Amino acid sequence: MKSWDEDIFGRNMVMKKNPPSLVDLCIKKAIDNLRYLGDVGETDIRLLDPILSHCTKEQLAHIEESTVGRDLSQVTNRLWKRFYETDFGVKSVNLVIERMQEKKVSFKWQMLYEAKKRDMEEAQEKSFNRIKELYKQEVERKQKRQVKICTKVPPSSKRSFFGGGYGPSITNTKSNILKKARIEVLKSQEVKNLTALKKNTVQKHNCLPARKPPLNPGKSSGSSSNHGGPTGRRF
Repeated sequence: MKSWDEDIFGRNMVMKKNPPSLVDLCIKKAIDNLRYLGDVGETDIRLLDPILSHCTKEQLAHIEESTVGRDLSQVTNRLWKRFYETDFGVKSVNLVIERMQEKKVSFKWQMLYEAKKRDMEEAQEKSFNRIKELYKQEVERKQKRQVKICTKVPPSSKRSFFGGGYGPSITNTKSNILKKARIEVLKSQEVKNLTALKKNTVQKHNCLPARKPPLNPGKSSGSSSNHGGPTGRRF
């Protein structure tokens, strides 16, 4: 007589030896090619249930959208509820159920999932904009508190355009405008005339002959008195 363990082992071996049915093979083939599924037409619900349960959110939404003239919520509603619970938590699911019971309304879980997703995205966008605005305000506040380096050149000390003479003196000029003005002044006809006048004055001064001192004027008068004596009167 066979023991209980031996009987179970024998049954399992018999089940493993049985080949899969054609339906099982079709279901497995459909599951392997879910990314290509679209309109499921009038496929039996009992066949769709094991197939669609392997879909991702994107694949399930695509199949429902592609299937025209047929409501698949009989199978997909529980699948969307599972996605809602996975992404938003059990508490969110219980809260939605409680509110629908209070208001005595019922919505498909696909619609609830999409609405919740939009709310989450809008809340995330608002939060991002708020963080961005706070960051901008913080940057502006720090910039106001920073020590700013003054790049303005202080005015140079007052100097003659001619640098103490009539020759050009513009090497230490800070401002390009002032430098340009000085160059124009130095190139002007008035400055050239003054320079030429100064040169002519110096040359004339150098060319004048030096005056010789008088040759002993006192002695000359004495000698005339000695030789001629006092002038006598003529009778």
